Amino acid sequence: MDKYIAIKYMNEAEHYPIQKLCAAVHVARSAYYKWLHRTPSHSQQINEQLVEWIKQHYEERNGILGYRQMTVVINREHDVHFNKKRIYRLMQILHLKSVTRVKKNTYIPSTPQITVENILNRDFHADKPNEKWLTDVTEFKYYVGTEIRKLYLSAILDLYDRRIVTYKIMESNNNELVFSTFDEAVRLNPDAHPIFHSDRGFQYTNKLFHQKLTDAGMIQSMSRVGRCIDN
Repeated sequence: MDKYIAIKYMNEAEHYPIQKLCAAVHVARSAYYKWLHRTPSHSQQINEQLVEWIKQHYEERNGILGYRQMTVVINREHDVHFNKKRIYRLMQILHLKSVTRVKKNTYIPSTPQITVENILNRDFHADKPNEKWLTDVTEFKYYVGTEIRKLYLSAILDLYDRRIVTYKIMESNNNELVFSTFDEAVRLNPDAHPIFHSDRGFQYTNKLFHQKLTDAGMIQSMSRVGRCIDN
């Protein structure tokens, strides 16, 4: 079911073709359309409505509602009678908690193995195909019932005509996602030796990935940290 929901989301939100999405996650189109036209259970319909109300009231009140206050607001404003245990369970699935204080950022960034200069330097013009490639990983969120799931899209774009050289979709943002995208691009374009530009994500600063670029005769280029406009 997770794959079906992901296909539906990416088709509606990002306008990717159903056929290509199904092929990417190894799902038959007939199976997807059968799932799409299914009739959800009564309990699932109620939970989906509750999820919409929870997100609505949480955003309206800037995240100050805990599950007890949320239960009161939903029952009062929608003239319903749900118990706080059900609201608590749904808010836990949605990872929504009452905002009581600003937490300090305890994230410790990893040390990159390889970094290079920004050779592209925001020059997004290319005179011929396979002269300059850009790449990035994008995260997509979708729901399985009331549970939030994630998919990751890795894509390589040719600056000459903005075509997508290739892309991969996986449920984890890891080295395999980026490495397999690059390997597929090289397989499809064996004579291409472009400037290859990315941010400083951990996959792109990996020694093995740098070696892949060297072996393919490509020039690696990276944006500095906090310069997403470069990519």
